[in-house]
Amino acid sequence: MKKSSLISAGALLTASALVLAGCSSGDGGDEGSSMEPTTGDTGGAMAEGGRACVILPDAASSPRWENGDRPALEEAITAAGFEADIQNAQGDTAKYATIADQMLTQGCGVMILVDYNGAGITVTENAAAQGIPVIAYDRPIEGADYYVSFDNFKVGELEGQSVVDGLEANGVDPAEAVVVYIGGDPADGNAAKFHDGAVSVMEAAGITAAAEPPGKWDGEYSATQFEQALTDLGGKVDAVWAANDTNAAGVITILDKNGLTVPVSGQDASVAGLQNVLLGKQAATVYKPYQLEAATASELAVQLLNGEAPTAPEEYDDGTPFFAETPVLVGPDGIQQVIDDGNASYDEICTGEVAAKCDEVGLQPAS
Repeated sequence: MKKSSLISAGALLTASALVLAGCSSGDGGDEGSSMEPTTGDTGGAMAEGGRACVILPDAASSPRWENGDRPALEEAITAAGFEADIQNAQGDTAKYATIADQMLTQGCGVMILVDYNGAGITVTENAAAQGIPVIAYDRPIEGADYYVSFDNFKVGELEGQSVVDGLEANGVDPAEAVVVYIGGDPADGNAAKFHDGAVSVMEAAGITAAAEPPGKWDGEYSATQFEQALTDLGGKVDAVWAANDTNAAGVITILDKNGLTVPVSGQDASVAGLQNVLLGKQAATVYKPYQLEAATASELAVQLLNGEAPTAPEEYDDGTPFFAETPVLVGPDGIQQVIDDGNASYDEICTGEVAAKCDEVGLQPAS
């Protein structure tokens, strides 16, 4: 039976507004598409301090920043009567700093920053010196006033569980399994959370890493590192913990090259990741609908621009007020949900050899 849609954009924004409004004191208080800067203007609240300044990290690591987060943030902020200045650092820390300097010179009422290799820390310090609140978006930033992301330790736990379940489904004792770890970039504050969450589950099942090369958010790099690890292990591997779908895809190219199919984890529910899940080359992917983050961050920004002082339901490790969304593990039977939510299309996924697998699962275009 087809599941009902998890996400309605309007419902998300309304629900987020209700949650944040309920948390607010109300007493006032101090990731295709175009890469060009986006500035939305609905004509209201355009005075100094009425702008939300947003910096996205790049366009290469994930299509979500330009195709998803940019339009979602812009629509929500401008709908509330404020200006949204959204720019992309294109994977360049120097450009990140330049964009931030220009934004702060022009004036910002709040900043929403996705960190890139630590570039967000200095920007946060500069914003704080001007009394401008900073929302760390998706990735933690030291000194930020708020943090909006998914529960990234839980993301890792789900990845680790997919590895354990895959091994058991193959009749392999996890305690005896040869498992390679392919992590993310240590400069990304979330990478350690993914790793630690995954390891907590895998170690509990008796798994120890047979190899763990340095991590990076890069498919080709991950393929090279995994190929060397596989050679060092004499071509023997039972499973791979890969921190995201991009790294998993790199690993899978090497597994294919060697005629191997083993459980591989991932996250992001990317088109390539979903295709690999359908083909049986990836055990599952952790689905993190960007709409949830965008809705929460937008409403939080609007409340700050309105002079309110929201409080968060919990704190991050460093004490930063934290709004944590809940991730979902998706196997073949869960892919219809991703399609229905508008975060991948049937036509993108169900091409070539994958089409027959889509038919087997009963996938359909979004209704």
